[in-house]
Amino acid sequence: QVHLVESGGGLVQAGGSLRLSCTAYGFMFSNFHMSWYRQAPGEGRELVASISTNGGRTNYADSVKDRFTISRENAKNMLYLQMNSLKPEDTAVYFCKAAQMGRPVYWGQGTQVTVSS
Repeated sequence: QVHLVESGGGLVQAGGSLRLSCTAYGFMFSNFHMSWYRQAPGEGRELVASISTNGGRTNYADSVKDRFTISRENAKNMLYLQMNSLKPEDTAVYFCKAAQMGRPVYWGQGTQVTVSS
């Protein structure tokens, strides 16, 4: 059965760090383009970072550039998001997404990140 499971969220003070993980089950992870999205209360879901199938290309939202790093381990079916220098405005539920042309898009259930000032 296909699903994605995020973990690693929590409460952290401004300036701190967290590492999010996303474990993939039930599909060929290495063939899928992976992304992290986030959704703050009352806001729409926004793209945070994305990574190509082999990890060779990454993209970041301007708001997280130079603070967040997306990576993947295809052998372990794992996606990561290292978040440094966290700010209160980074507070949101973070989701991982798997996409491949011509296939359904898969979403995880999300993990809460709360940054206190």
